[in-house]
Amino acid sequence: MTTTLCAPDAAPAGRGPARRGLAALAGLLAAAVALGVGELVAGFVRPASSPVVAVGDAVIALVPQPVTALAIRIFGEADKVALIAGTLVVVALYALLVGVLGLRDRRLAVLGIVLFGTVGALAALTRPAGQSADVLPSLAGTAAGVLALLALLAPLATAAPAGAPDRPGGQLDRRRFVLTGAAAVGVAAVSGGAGRLLQRSTEVTSLRAGVTLPTPSSPARALPPGADLAGDVKGLTPLVTRNGEFYRIDTALIAPRIRPADYRLQLTGMFDSPRTYTLDDLLARADVIERDITLTCVSNEVGGALVGSARWLGVPLAALLRENGIRPGSDQLLCRSADGMTIGAPTRSALEVEDAMLAFGMNGEPLPVVHGFPVRMIIPGLYGYVSACKWLTRIEATTFDAVDAYWIQRDWAADGPIRIASRIDTPGAGRAIPAGRRAIAGVAWAQTRGIATVEVRVDDGDWQQARLSPAVDADLWRQWVLPHDFAPGRHVLTVRATGADGEVQTDARADPFPAGATGWHSVEVLVS
Repeated sequence: MTTTLCAPDAAPAGRGPARRGLAALAGLLAAAVALGVGELVAGFVRPASSPVVAVGDAVIALVPQPVTALAIRIFGEADKVALIAGTLVVVALYALLVGVLGLRDRRLAVLGIVLFGTVGALAALTRPAGQSADVLPSLAGTAAGVLALLALLAPLATAAPAGAPDRPGGQLDRRRFVLTGAAAVGVAAVSGGAGRLLQRSTEVTSLRAGVTLPTPSSPARALPPGADLAGDVKGLTPLVTRNGEFYRIDTALIAPRIRPADYRLQLTGMFDSPRTYTLDDLLARADVIERDITLTCVSNEVGGALVGSARWLGVPLAALLRENGIRPGSDQLLCRSADGMTIGAPTRSALEVEDAMLAFGMNGEPLPVVHGFPVRMIIPGLYGYVSACKWLTRIEATTFDAVDAYWIQRDWAADGPIRIASRIDTPGAGRAIPAGRRAIAGVAWAQTRGIATVEVRVDDGDWQQARLSPAVDADLWRQWVLPHDFAPGRHVLTVRATGADGEVQTDARADPFPAGATGWHSVEVLVS
């Protein structure tokens, strides 16, 4: 008798890890198709209807304040890029799981895609500035994703009996899978690329370039000779920040694109005779002003870079409010952006701060799209979250008791006065520098008051008064420079400022939340 060694039944061709890996890839490719088609349809609807943007906006609205603050602290102005990247990573992981589930039950995989599409549609529809048409990209993407997934799974499994879920088994048709996958990649790339091109339409950009700014009836003060020390001190921040280098912190993943002819600014609420203004109405006013003003974000850390200065052009906010008969009972201006963001500005500041304005110009050109084109609000002396509404479309005169604006709902302080601050620009923290004489330099700001003195301390030595750039305007920061003879070794440099009102910058360290950071800026350098 011959004895035969028996082995377990061999797994059908295509079973196991390789098959699951291809199924996961199928889910990923289907998601890419869904997103690509969604982007294409968003190009015809509007950029804000993009499924990724809609979901990202929903995440921004839902995440707790500590998470938002941490994101800004880590990523700074790249927080939006990080959010979109994180959203895509989550989508990819979800798609991989959907693809694997599709091996056992295609209906379950289809349900997974429909669920994802529903989330995108709801996110788009429930945004503060959401429109009914915003659901179209998510719906179209869902349909395309379902078709792509079914086509990609077909080569991986044999047909199941009618009414039964698919079972793993049968031969893999690798050639068919490769061809179908290549087609999916092509559809995703072409539709997604075309969608992005449509969304980045140059129409608003070209129309913006065609806006002619008026000559101000009250121009900014001429800069005195030697006003900008940056030309003499390497590494010192320029007195005026270029538009392309100006910091941007807001919640809009896609900056609203408003055609100048379509722009409307509506005044509502506690006014005796509220009206609506077009951009031409504002540009044609006889009281246009031009001012040099420093803006800073409340999320700026001690020594941080979320601060910049520009020459702004606009109309006086107080005059606009008074001519519409703002009522004495209003203590808050609830400002609404085109993307639905709300900013609550103190009515008193809007009326009493001399250079508060509705700005439509920045450094000699119409506002850049990302900085609020066509119109934004600026109230010197207040952090942007209570004063600097971009893409401004409505001002409602109301009260703080009646309504909380976006950031106040997230427990930021309601008033938001900018803290006196100073920063060391050069030498940079951790830099190795040669021994000898070199400049310690930076900037300091105290809006509406101005900077009187800046002092620097090296290690535990005495405070030394730095040379200030010529004073231009209380709302504009001042540069400062202190030459110092550096000896070899490690040294800690510290700066503090004193305002024109006599207030000395506090050394008490506080985080930005909930009312702005405080403390002296210090850097350590290695001298060799």
